[in-house]
Amino acid sequence: MFHVEPDAEAIDQGSAEPPAAAAVVFGERLPLARRYYEVLASAGVERGLIGPREVPRLWDRHILNCAVIGDLIPQGASVVDIGSGAGLPGIPLAIARPDLRITLVEPLLRRTLFLAEFVDAAGLTNVTIVRGRAEQAGVKKEAGGADVVTSRAVAPLAKLAGWSMPLVRDHGRMLALKGVSAAEEIERDREELTKAGAGKAEVLECGVGVLETPTVVISAERLPRKERRAGVRADKRAKG
Repeated sequence: MFHVEPDAEAIDQGSAEPPAAAAVVFGERLPLARRYYEVLASAGVERGLIGPREVPRLWDRHILNCAVIGDLIPQGASVVDIGSGAGLPGIPLAIARPDLRITLVEPLLRRTLFLAEFVDAAGLTNVTIVRGRAEQAGVKKEAGGADVVTSRAVAPLAKLAGWSMPLVRDHGRMLALKGVSAAEEIERDREELTKAGAGKAEVLECGVGVLETPTVVISAERLPRKERRAGVRADKRAKG
């Protein structure tokens, strides 16, 4: 369990009070989101999972930024969050969308302990934690076949697709939170995306009209093998 009391000085650097958008995104579960904010601003900083300079922007840049991608996820879906770190985006998603079944994949012990402590304390029964790397066979066995795989600030797109697609069912989706260069990443890594079995890659925005700065997401679908081969032949014809 958490033994670090909320650091009032650290929390005062930002706004402990959630912005108006938080009530829209979390609804009646806003108290859980506030609890997560307080833990990130205290134990998260103390344990090196969140930089102290991030405390003033925890709500906008981290918690709400992650939660709004729930708009792209169907009801009752299974979600695997790879490289979950302090639980972003997985925990905000689990709070905003209790209908989702979420697995947090994280290799570092100190982070998985943090995640387990918060999940237990908050009573998030829709969350499972798996310690390991996305590319490991044991993780694929335990977490594979998901409807959606999410990630945030984990790796360049090509590498990310190679880790994410093996965990997604056919026609499931990878949702990678990215920045303003998302479209350029798709063009740069299109060949590697195809090799990883990813198709229909596009840049989407979440939280438009709710957040001051919408969240930018790269969405890509895992194509069945037959469709992948057809896509590869089409690419070769286009190049030829």
